[in-house]
Amino acid sequence: MDIGVLSAITFLPLAGAVVIILLPRDMKKTARWLAFGFSLAVLVLAIWLWFQFQTCEPSEAGYCFEEQTTWFGMINANWHVGVDGLSVPLVLLTALLTPLAVLISFEIEDRVHMYMSLFLMLEMGMMGVFVSLDLIIFFIFWEIGLVPMYFLINIWGSANKEYASFKFFIYTMGGSLGLLLSIQLIGLTTGTFDIPTLAGIWPDFTPEGGTLFGLGIETIKTITFWAFFVAFAIKVPIWPFHTWLPDAHTEAPTAGSMILAGVLLKLGAYGFLRLVLPFFPEQAARFAGTIGVLAVLAIIMGALASFGQTDFKRLVAYSSVNHMGFVVLGIAAAAYVYGGRGGDSQSAIMALNGAVLQMFNHGLSAAAMFLLVGALYHKAHTRDLTRFGGVWVIAPVYGGILLFSSMASLGLPGLNGFVSEYMVVQGAWPIFTLYTALAMIGLFFTGAYILKGIQKVLHGPVKDEWKGHNLEIEVREVVAIAPLLVLMLVIGVWPNWLVSVINQAVSRLLGA
Repeated sequence: MDIGVLSAITFLPLAGAVVIILLPRDMKKTARWLAFGFSLAVLVLAIWLWFQFQTCEPSEAGYCFEEQTTWFGMINANWHVGVDGLSVPLVLLTALLTPLAVLISFEIEDRVHMYMSLFLMLEMGMMGVFVSLDLIIFFIFWEIGLVPMYFLINIWGSANKEYASFKFFIYTMGGSLGLLLSIQLIGLTTGTFDIPTLAGIWPDFTPEGGTLFGLGIETIKTITFWAFFVAFAIKVPIWPFHTWLPDAHTEAPTAGSMILAGVLLKLGAYGFLRLVLPFFPEQAARFAGTIGVLAVLAIIMGALASFGQTDFKRLVAYSSVNHMGFVVLGIAAAAYVYGGRGGDSQSAIMALNGAVLQMFNHGLSAAAMFLLVGALYHKAHTRDLTRFGGVWVIAPVYGGILLFSSMASLGLPGLNGFVSEYMVVQGAWPIFTLYTALAMIGLFFTGAYILKGIQKVLHGPVKDEWKGHNLEIEVREVVAIAPLLVLMLVIGVWPNWLVSVINQAVSRLLGA
């Protein structure tokens, strides 16, 4: 089989990891630049893919750049990859954030070769999930992404790293067990693991006799739906499956937090879009109200928890629960309409477009915020908000960037966060009016915790312990965050370059 662009994007990081791990241990600088170079090469391929995608003719199932060849013939599992308007923005996001995170990681001195190799393996796992069109391949890459992050937290994390990494691993692995069993049941029952094929046959599939393992097929579908739901809910994470997230974020190295918030959380939401909605439209619609309630609780409780923090990193960590709640609310609204429960299809399309755009936007703003928290911690060696104050006076460039990024996260009109959250709210309002209204409570406290963070860090008199200290952001950190700031502004004033691509896939998914 000829190596296509998606295979290259997926496995080029693995090639880089192998090269780096084989380098002599004293070549730390070379290891860093090789990791950066390989991740930049992936970014170049992803940008080429983005522009080529604009003019591609999709297959009947709606995918471009498909590659398919037999991989595990005994169980009919194939290497089948492809991208559509749901996955290609996330491929671009992953390819963008990885070299920026690697650049931030140049400060790592301990076991540099292992660190950089693990980071590239993590990129391979994330890319593999987004391009997979076979359930077995999807699951393999889903698990590959788990292992590097565990070690990145466990080895290079801060004081409570063992507890945080173990909790992260157990939560994610617990969800994966049900996912694997459900994938096996679906694939072995239907005779295929091909995602586009299953999207067409599984919703209406009825085995001979109408039962499986003595249970009705609708019962089986409900069980497998909840297995998929729990696996993806943990990854998003949806309240109350979120408790691993603040610990993992707090203890992870800065670059690990950037990727964890920027991309790994999106794997769960992507699973809902790629698998849950097409495979279980009836079940998703039936339980859309429950999903909507959990989304609203995530928005409100995440904002309240964030407001209550005195650790700068935990404040940003809980904000991810809050922002990803809007993604889940958009998915729930679309599921309700898609499954035939009523409602305006155009509202559902608007809500789901907003949810996917919110995934991309949150990836930018969350990565930027964690970068800024790490930049301050690297110099001050504390994240205690009560110890800061007046930082804008002694670090004006840092203060300006923090204010800009915070406003994007807040959803200030003119910046990216406003566009996606507005789309979710407008789309969800006619479908789940009460839920959307309640979500505004969370939006209110979003402003409260963002302003609290700005006030505690930047405003007021300079504390005595920071007088004479250099807390200003470094040039390397400015270079790493600059592309994120540019995209926050560009999407805020001209979102259509991204929304038009997303809308093609969303409209196809919802049958519009």
